[in-house]
Amino acid sequence: MKSTTRGTLAAVITGVAAAMGAATTPAAAVDTVPVPVPLEGIENSLNMELPKLGGEIPLLVPGAPEGPQYVEGRLLPERVIPQLPVNGALPGAGLRAPLPHLLGDDFDHVAVEAPVSDLRTLGPGLSVDAPLTPPKPENFGLPGTKLPQVGVLTPVLQTVPGANLATGTGL
Repeated sequence: MKSTTRGTLAAVITGVAAAMGAATTPAAAVDTVPVPVPLEGIENSLNMELPKLGGEIPLLVPGAPEGPQYVEGRLLPERVIPQLPVNGALPGAGLRAPLPHLLGDDFDHVAVEAPVSDLRTLGPGLSVDAPLTPPKPENFGLPGTKLPQVGVLTPVLQTVPGANLATGTGL
């Protein structure tokens, strides 16, 4: 076998192995998707420094809801429509822009960064009880009547957002 054939065969095997390794990496392992805003072409055509802008979009991951729970004294279980948990993050953004020396010679750039922050939510749920009581022995095993009960489980939203502001030379 010629050396060029062996080199070509080695390159093909290496490429196939790299593709197989990339294919086995799960797509769900990525938490956020970066979103760059390409302004380099405008910057080169105008021959001036433009702001650098980018962001991150999070991927939401639905969780498993807690199922209905039996409660003594009720005919229907609690949480007939369970709350659906969804975990993810708030989008992040970053901006770096030049300043025309407004704050002095040492401050010619400003940067604002809002990093991705964790987000935990629970969707609304519903809890209903029938207008009948459990069977009563004093009533020959028949249920009694009562007022129906309906409860709405409110949605939950938990997060702690943050941001950073910095100025300096050539950030």
